[in-house]
Amino acid sequence: MACALVAGLAPALVVGAGASQAQAAPLPGGLGPCAGRLCPDEFPEINNGSFAGRDNAINVFAGDDFRVRGRAAEAEGRVVVLDDFDMNKSAGGSAVYDIGIAGVGSRVPPPDGADFLTTGNDITVAPGQRLLADGGVVRYGGTVTGTVTGDLEHDPDAADPYLALRDQLTVASQCYARVDGELRTATGTAVNQGYQTLFTGDGTSALQVFNVDFDLAGASGGQQGIVFQNIPDDATVLVNMLGSERTINTYSGGIVDATDPLNAYRERLLWNFPDATTANFAGTGQFQGSVLVGPQNSMSTVSLPGINGRFFSSGSITHTSEQSGVEFHAYPFDGDLPDCGDEPPGPGPDPVTGEVRVEKTDAETGDALAGAEFELWEETNGVDGLQTGGANPDTQVGDVCTTDTDGVCAQTVATGTYYWRETAVPDGYELPDPNVFGPLELTEDNAAGGVRVEARNTPEDEPGPVTGQVRVLKTDAETGDALAGAEFELWEETNGVDGLQTGGANPDTQVGDVCTTDTDGECTRTVATGTYYWRETAVPDGYELPDPNVFGPLELTEDNAAGGVRVEARNTPEDEPGPVTGQVRVLKTDAETGDALAGAEFELWEETNGVDG
Repeated sequence: MACALVAGLAPALVVGAGASQAQAAPLPGGLGPCAGRLCPDEFPEINNGSFAGRDNAINVFAGDDFRVRGRAAEAEGRVVVLDDFDMNKSAGGSAVYDIGIAGVGSRVPPPDGADFLTTGNDITVAPGQRLLADGGVVRYGGTVTGTVTGDLEHDPDAADPYLALRDQLTVASQCYARVDGELRTATGTAVNQGYQTLFTGDGTSALQVFNVDFDLAGASGGQQGIVFQNIPDDATVLVNMLGSERTINTYSGGIVDATDPLNAYRERLLWNFPDATTANFAGTGQFQGSVLVGPQNSMSTVSLPGINGRFFSSGSITHTSEQSGVEFHAYPFDGDLPDCGDEPPGPGPDPVTGEVRVEKTDAETGDALAGAEFELWEETNGVDGLQTGGANPDTQVGDVCTTDTDGVCAQTVATGTYYWRETAVPDGYELPDPNVFGPLELTEDNAAGGVRVEARNTPEDEPGPVTGQVRVLKTDAETGDALAGAEFELWEETNGVDGLQTGGANPDTQVGDVCTTDTDGECTRTVATGTYYWRETAVPDGYELPDPNVFGPLELTEDNAAGGVRVEARNTPEDEPGPVTGQVRVLKTDAETGDALAGAEFELWEETNGVDG
């Protein structure tokens, strides 16, 4: 690690009431100034020209992870990451991320063959994407997955030279903001005027100190300008951004130095975040000055088109944006800061914390439900509602939580805005839509009691048994014609004895009432899967009751239930008796003699019209 001290430091600075005189110093480890024999006399404004020199100092430091997301483009200068470097950009933009040498920036890259990227653990690049470190070394302590250019050197001890920096930066960040536990005395004022925040210095102090306990954003969270006035030439400007969550959303800072007065403060301006676990840098400006984020559990999300200065975080960094070309540009910090010595400063106030909880209940009974799984997310990206994906998501807090027997998931967190997101439900319940509960606003006023939300689950509609039709078709055994008027009982096999038993101590079970076949000769019942019998109890007129009069078994299963099962029951016609017959005779005789007479002719008529005679 290159260490370079600032030449020509002022012998002493008076930093406010309660503070003793302190020797001016650079950032810990000599961080900040350009390092090496090839440093330019002056760093040029943002450009895409020839190299103006070489800088072997660290430009970006992450004490935890560094993530590349969205359409982030490049990080100029040396980058040191104590844990993992993870690159997974959005589809639709460039699949490349440059590190070390940038196409546009100060154009003062590290020397040829220097360590452009150092990681203590793994480097992961998503499929189809490329991390470019041509001309330099990529030194890593874990594994490399994906496409990485440059000279790759595996070194399990890669991060060892830089491990102490993490604690040193945390201590320094607190020291710059506080002396013996009290805020460092401000030398000027910062006023958020809505359209801009105006910083007014005292006009004389070599160290201009501003303590800011609000976001640099408009009233509705939109962009605003950043303006400094009454700042002496060559003074160091220290802005302490106080609070556990802070956002800078600005359009200030230009590509051409002459277009924005903010650019003039670039190399002597430090933005210090001593308390923020969430730090957001958003807007459309070319942000000017160096950044120090002290908390080791912090996440800094950078989506500005340009950061022009060093960026040192003891926590993690996410470089992301929906717009193309967002970049870190390598510019030194040459300011004169208080020398905090070897003793850590007095502690700052503990962050206000409280419990954020979700209570899972049955929507119908109100009973607590165990076994539901929830994620807790903090609102960090400045966009209303919860975003869990894309280029600039909100931040998940901790691991997945499973509700206990009281139906509760709870976490103790710093003040902020939170959402519970349900990802899995107990057996027998439906995942709600939407499955996000919140926002829950945890503030200093309500932190003692915490905040809660109830998440209700609706039981699933339990599927009924699989059913299908069991049918009998009644036909004439000789002609095949359908027969109406036959009567059947449907019985289910329930007693475990083969065949149908309709009486005795343990009969099978009759299903429904007697059914009479319709004009199509059918009886039909819709029933659950099982084994069934049709039993014929009465036949149409002119037919004989079959023996046996039981038809089955019919096996209705899940496989055949859709089409159902049926059996044909054939009836045989009875032998029909002929009509009763007898002789009807007439005897023809002579009326006088009584003798039989042949040759007479007669017609025989049957009484059919119901009229006598």
